[in-house]
Amino acid sequence: MGIINFQGKRNKTISKPAEQILVSDYMTTKLITFQPAQTIHDVIATLIKYKISGGPVVNDKNELIGIISETDCIKHISDSKYYNMPMDNSHSVENNMVSEVETIDKNMNVFDAATKFISSGRRRFPIIENGKLIGQISQKDILKAALKMKGNSWK
Repeated sequence: MGIINFQGKRNKTISKPAEQILVSDYMTTKLITFQPAQTIHDVIATLIKYKISGGPVVNDKNELIGIISETDCIKHISDSKYYNMPMDNSHSVENNMVSEVETIDKNMNVFDAATKFISSGRRRFPIIENGKLIGQISQKDILKAALKMKGNSWK
C-alpha cells in the first residue's frame, strides 16, 4: 500500500482589493478653532476644557493660517518665565502659532495617512477644500479606522 498524505480540502485563495477607506470617512468636521488675535491664556483654557492638544487657527474667512498646540503654549510660558516677562493676556495666538502647516487631502487612503503621521511625527493634519478648512484628521482617527478594519488586511 502506498503512503497517503492527507492535507484536507484546499480552498482557492481569492484575493480582493482592499477596501478604500478615505480620510474623509474618519476626519472630524466639528472643530474647535482659534483666531489669530486670541490670547494664549484663552487657548490654554480651551485646550484644558475640551481635553484637546491643539487646533487650527483660521481667519474670518475660515482659511487656515496656522496651528496652535500645547507645545506652543508651554514654549510661550517657558520663554516668559525665562526672560522674566509677565504672562499676561496680551500675547496672541498669531505670535505663537506654527504658520507652516502641512495638510492632508480628504481623498487620501487612511492607511497612507497613517504612514504620513509616522514619517512626520505630527499628531493632527488639517483638511482643506477650496481654500477653506473643512476638517482635521488625528492619530486617534487612524486608530478608529484600524479597529473598524479588524480582520482585514492593511493593504
